[in-house]
Amino acid sequence: MYIRRWMKAFPPGRVSSLDFGRSGILLRALWTAVSLTGVAVSAQDQAPPPPPKSHRAPRTLPLGKFYETPGPLPAGKPGELIRSEQAYEYHLSYEASTFRILYHSLSAQGKKDVAVSGVVLVPDGAPPAGGWPVIAWAHDFTGSARQCAPSLLKNLNEGPLLSMYASLGYAVVASDYAGLGTNFPSAAFDTRSNAMDLIFSIPAARAALPQLGKKWVVAGYSQGASVAVGVAEAVGEMGDPGFLGVVSIAGVADPQEMFERFANGPEHSMLVFLAQGVKTVYPSFRIEEILAEKAIPLYQYISNACEPGSGPQVVSNEMLKPGWENNLNIKKFWDRNRLGGRPAHSPLLVISGEADTAVPAALTARAVGQLCAQKDRVLFVKYAGLNESAVLGNSVSEQISWIKARFSGLPAPSNCP
Repeated sequence: MYIRRWMKAFPPGRVSSLDFGRSGILLRALWTAVSLTGVAVSAQDQAPPPPPKSHRAPRTLPLGKFYETPGPLPAGKPGELIRSEQAYEYHLSYEASTFRILYHSLSAQGKKDVAVSGVVLVPDGAPPAGGWPVIAWAHDFTGSARQCAPSLLKNLNEGPLLSMYASLGYAVVASDYAGLGTNFPSAAFDTRSNAMDLIFSIPAARAALPQLGKKWVVAGYSQGASVAVGVAEAVGEMGDPGFLGVVSIAGVADPQEMFERFANGPEHSMLVFLAQGVKTVYPSFRIEEILAEKAIPLYQYISNACEPGSGPQVVSNEMLKPGWENNLNIKKFWDRNRLGGRPAHSPLLVISGEADTAVPAALTARAVGQLCAQKDRVLFVKYAGLNESAVLGNSVSEQISWIKARFSGLPAPSNCP
């Protein structure tokens, strides 16, 4: 959910979630998984294209003028498009047209206008009647500095998966979330505000590209798995008849459980990002309330870097002040971001790997239990022997079959008790 293995071994810009050091092998596995299950890959049931060739060009893009915003922003409602442009710099596995978008959203407190960036992938060819069906992508954690935006990576962080969605006949709308790309505070790990940024990306993308249809689903991985569920809960309050469901991959868990687990393990550096997220949501919060003195340089470092592992080193027992978990703002942050507190608007497919070390399946099972208690319609699928990385690729046929059924209007299955 909240941890990316690039923290230790795969820095951002070096490898995508589907690369794992053997991108071509896994891409072939993705297509094999789809083909063997007999899932229709497009309206014309076309055969998949050949595996992609590797790219050796630099994987990062400069933070250019497109991402700059005037202060104050020109007036606009959440979801209104500020500007868009076609982008040609991305190195994706299969052919798709790519466009950057910049649009209005709301601050973490829900009171101020902020600008958010993102990318839209559009399949080649003429759209079907009603426009391209849309998959909104909730990305995993990439950092909290401006340059950590997935749209600044030539492979879009999860580019092989996203371009595969496009090759199957889906437009993909991938928000960066506020503060990644644009010059606004980043609400790291704040599921609520990240979900709203994603929701508002949909009307903005349609304004830029009228060939996008009104029906859409959301899919997310790792941290984005919780953001995807947060989208369903927020849409349930706002209402959107075109929203059809959620695919949540390897990351659904109670945030308090996860961060208290991180605090005592090798992922303890993630707590500096938590402090930043809490500060963005609750401006009166002082990071010194939970971070020990030796952790302050690392906190300052992450404002200009995507990878804490290359910054000041802090051991776990010197990261936090005793009793940090009892801080009032921390408790409010847990309550705000706990999934299952509000009913979801649509069915959910929750996928977990039983060998997942980042988000153990037992934690996901407890979170799913809370969703079921809200009478949400959840299909919980566990993959034996797979960790969080492997389950993303190996679950592709499950993802596509479920998504296809939602756009076809079929009843959604559930295995809630």
